[in-house]
Amino acid sequence: MKAFFDDRQWHHDPKHFMANGTILPNPEQPERIKVLHAGAIAAGCTFSTPDDAGLGPLAAIHSAEYLTFLQTIYKRWQYIDGAGDEVIPNIHPANRSDSYPRSAIGQAGFHQADTACPIDSGTYQAAYWSAQSAISGADHLISGGGDTYVLSRPPGHHAFGDLAGGFCFLNNAAIAAERLRTSGFRPAILDVDVHHGNGTQGIFYDRSDVLTVSIHADPERFYPFFWGHAHERGNGAGLGHNLNLPLARGTNDDDYLATLDTALTRARNFGADAVVIALGLDAYTGDPFKGLAITTPGFARIGAAIGELKLPTLFVQEGGYLCDELGENLASVLNGFNNT
Repeated sequence: MKAFFDDRQWHHDPKHFMANGTILPNPEQPERIKVLHAGAIAAGCTFSTPDDAGLGPLAAIHSAEYLTFLQTIYKRWQYIDGAGDEVIPNIHPANRSDSYPRSAIGQAGFHQADTACPIDSGTYQAAYWSAQSAISGADHLISGGGDTYVLSRPPGHHAFGDLAGGFCFLNNAAIAAERLRTSGFRPAILDVDVHHGNGTQGIFYDRSDVLTVSIHADPERFYPFFWGHAHERGNGAGLGHNLNLPLARGTNDDDYLATLDTALTRARNFGADAVVIALGLDAYTGDPFKGLAITTPGFARIGAAIGELKLPTLFVQEGGYLCDELGENLASVLNGFNNT
């Protein structure tokens, strides 16, 4: 399987995030790259450096205002007297329609949904090349090159069109799906991360040309809390084109696979002719976030079930945090898929 990654994705290296009122070490560490890269190699992937497709594919999903913010905020932050080393918001608007301030502090609050998306000096460059990796993966699929894995880091599925969140800045899976759509495909996005892909849902919620499906730990008591509930089905033209399948905490392999069958049936009935897998590995029973209880063999079964779609498939890396089995879990998914 072809794979894409750019070394500039190492440059995002924030040290902290805030959760439960506590400053903690950031779990979305560059070391994830090394572990995931090894797992992909073990599954037979061959890596290439992505081409630079420019800002157009990013701007097809994200507002120019937001891209300007990502490009400039770290430098502007340094002019604030007493500012911390990383951009972390301390105020948020009540509504997206509230006034847009000139202040760097105010804009950080407008464009960062939470305290789990700190921005440092290398964030924009890393996020840009993470997105370019996803674009090159989509282009490989479009050209008939076959199924593809993208080591997108930082991840992307919590990023809305003008809003970062949950370690995510540019929505790599959404950018890739839009690239496929504008090239004549009818794509479905299937998100198997332990957290709901709220940014992806938000981007396509009013649209009928991209199906969004997410299987995740029930957000009633789990991040991202406000999105990912079963009643969220889309809006306007998008009604019926968004499917959320929340699961009880601790859901095991067998129950997960039954739910996955529902997701895959929806993709078939949408008439998808390509699928983007937002590949979170944090559903693993030993992942630090401890939301679900998927085993390493269970990931192989997930990969095999996705393979049964028999569609051009683009795997875009999302979550999955440092634990001894992270690389093995990636290899398990890809090997399960490849063996169908």
